[in-house]
Amino acid sequence: MHNYDYSFLKDYMITSKLIGLSNVIYESNARLRKSIGDNPELFKKLHDKAIIESTVSSSRIEGVETSAKREKELLLNREKPLNHDEEEISGYKDAIVFVSEHHDDLKINEQTIKHLHKLLMYYTQDLKGEYKRADNRITARYQDGSREILFEPIPHEQVDINMKKLLVAYNEAVNDSEINKMLLIPCFIIDFLAIHPFQDGNGRISRLLTLLLLYKQGYDIGKYISYEKMIEDYKWNYYQEINRSQIGWHENSNDYSSFIVFHFQILYRCYGEINRRMNDDQNSRKLSKQKRIEMTIFNSIIPLSKADIADALPDVSTTTIEKTLGIMLKEKKIRKIGSYKNARYIKESQ
Repeated sequence: MHNYDYSFLKDYMITSKLIGLSNVIYESNARLRKSIGDNPELFKKLHDKAIIESTVSSSRIEGVETSAKREKELLLNREKPLNHDEEEISGYKDAIVFVSEHHDDLKINEQTIKHLHKLLMYYTQDLKGEYKRADNRITARYQDGSREILFEPIPHEQVDINMKKLLVAYNEAVNDSEINKMLLIPCFIIDFLAIHPFQDGNGRISRLLTLLLLYKQGYDIGKYISYEKMIEDYKWNYYQEINRSQIGWHENSNDYSSFIVFHFQILYRCYGEINRRMNDDQNSRKLSKQKRIEMTIFNSIIPLSKADIADALPDVSTTTIEKTLGIMLKEKKIRKIGSYKNARYIKESQ
């Protein structure tokens, strides 16, 4: 049986790349929380859009699809699902809304996980909120029709004891001040997927759990930018890093590192995307070019380079950007991080 023990994270060797990602995510999250209070109307719109994008993307990752027209009708609750795929799409929407609204009250235990599965499968005839009753395998299907077994999950008769051990280990680690909770989340997800406790819906439940665990740690970026959409954009890498991190899992020799890095990269992209959407919102107003440059930096939750500003404001010349940056530095409205081509700019008070 796999040994569920996250104490190794106390001495986990964090690479410089991971440190850089972690620092940006931490600082961006702090700025995001302030921005939410400053512009609640915008973030309400972002939240509503994220629910839809997350539902569609998490379903598509698993090959669950319907037409764009039907997606819209289902997600706006105008129509009832007509087939199995539409039932699963509707179920995911209900589950992600539940996580978004009730995360503070939810405990990380079997009851919560089974309830999420029950919501996910509510409209289907599949087992709802019950562990699998037959073994399942993780396979790859190739263009020639052949299949390859990538991973053998826990046998169905061992799911109950393994889920209990997993959750005990997670909750012990959460209460251990020496363990970095953001490193713990992707490790927990890899172990959950290795158990594969349900007959169907394990991938979607794993993504719902990822959001819930992030919310529990104060990282609610998933409420405003679809974490699942970012994964869909890198679907091949997603499956690849899961597979890499599960090699040797049954023998307790697996290495979680590749999925940890992937998880942090996806979060980093989420903060970059919300930055872009916030800039789009302020650029829709009639402001002078100088004011738009200022607002682009002031609204940013990550340090921006000249190239980043130019990408956000394609109608503004490099000369105008450089001139405005010079004025803002002189007036101490912003601070400069790095130099030359690597220079980044951020609001001084942040």
